[in-house]
Amino acid sequence: MIEGTDDLLVDRDGAVVTVTINRPRVMNAMTSRMFVDFGRLCRSVNEDDSVRVLVVTGAGGNFCSGADVSGQADRVSGETPVVPLRNMRRIKEAAMALHDVQHPVVAKVRGVAAGAGLNIALGCDLVYASDTARFSEIFARRGLSLDFGGSWLLPRRVGLHRAKELALLAEVIDAAEADRIGLVNRVLPDDELDAHVDGVVSRIATGPPLALSMTKGLLNHGASSSMAQALEAEGLAQSTNFGTADVREAAAAWLEKREADFKGR
Repeated sequence: MIEGTDDLLVDRDGAVVTVTINRPRVMNAMTSRMFVDFGRLCRSVNEDDSVRVLVVTGAGGNFCSGADVSGQADRVSGETPVVPLRNMRRIKEAAMALHDVQHPVVAKVRGVAAGAGLNIALGCDLVYASDTARFSEIFARRGLSLDFGGSWLLPRRVGLHRAKELALLAEVIDAAEADRIGLVNRVLPDDELDAHVDGVVSRIATGPPLALSMTKGLLNHGASSSMAQALEAEGLAQSTNFGTADVREAAAAWLEKREADFKGR
């Protein structure tokens, strides 16, 4: 059972699960508790064999403005006891849970995606943005360095030197610039975003889930593998695919000139 909270809404439509970050009054800033719950939701997706796609989005016209640091002043003054490392480990666990979701994850971004919010989007496999979207690795403006995997995700998305520029200057960039530098997969007019994401998600949901899951894993690990290691991993994955009913179904569908009905087994 994939159960949401008041701050992290869960909607289920067949094989598609949508998680909506739901604190619009603070541009969907994430509390420590929300990071814990977000990690739990991602792990729950892996435990449900009927899920094929996860969509992450935000309520009220924004994606996520990052971690909620509204209580930071009190913590600095010492009035509220806090263990920063414990909080950061919660963020770490949430980031790894998102990274470890076995099926494709799609970010649908409107409005602000900043700090950990931007890195939540980048932690997804595909990022589609409205032309209203704005992006920032805003940490330096808060006296902070990158978190939620930004140091790993950002260079892989835009290259090392572009990542350094985004992180060191902490500038806010608009959707057009994000598209130009490859931070997102595509930018669409706001009124077309939902339909486009629905179309992408529908195609993924009707695809071969085991093969797509293994493809995702191969791509995630490919950058840190040698060619020989990548080829061996591909061989192991393909050997698994050849033993599935989905491969036989794909062949039958091709011969019968119809769409394949993949079952994930």
